[in-house]
Amino acid sequence: MWFDSWSEIARTAAVGSAAYVALIAILRISGKRTLAKLNAFDFVVTVALGSTLATILLSSDVSWTEGAMALMVLAALQYLAAAVSSRVRPVRAVMTAAPTLLLNNGKLLDDALAAQRVTAAQVRQAIRGSGAGDMTAVAAVVLESDGSMSVITSASVGDGSALTDVPRWPAPSHR
Repeated sequence: MWFDSWSEIARTAAVGSAAYVALIAILRISGKRTLAKLNAFDFVVTVALGSTLATILLSSDVSWTEGAMALMVLAALQYLAAAVSSRVRPVRAVMTAAPTLLLNNGKLLDDALAAQRVTAAQVRQAIRGSGAGDMTAVAAVVLESDGSMSVITSASVGDGSALTDVPRWPAPSHR
């Protein structure tokens, strides 16, 4: 179907514009955490927000008020979940993945790579991306809860205090 009516086009434009403004306002009010690098929970909320916005835009069965309320509920639940998980360790453990040590003192940890479904080539790419060219000059590569890889060179590891929440750290030569 190519065209229903001008009134449907006008409705989509008007409700879409209002829903867009509402979504921007809700995201600004809910804070930076809503748009931070995504862990699995944040990703689900982001997809739900997008799906809700699409439903508001395309379904005449959903009023703008209902859609705006749905967006507010999702943002409020994400805010509540973030607040609770930042204060209650067991909730945080359920909602966010722990970081994983993939490389320890220049040596790839094959069991960690396999468990996280990461290839050695991806770790080498992260190392190159950090500006290092020698794996033996890298103290640690950590797969973070948002899926990014942090590369800590031996020259910058210092006392390793930034790695205290990474299982399998401290590395034997840093104890």
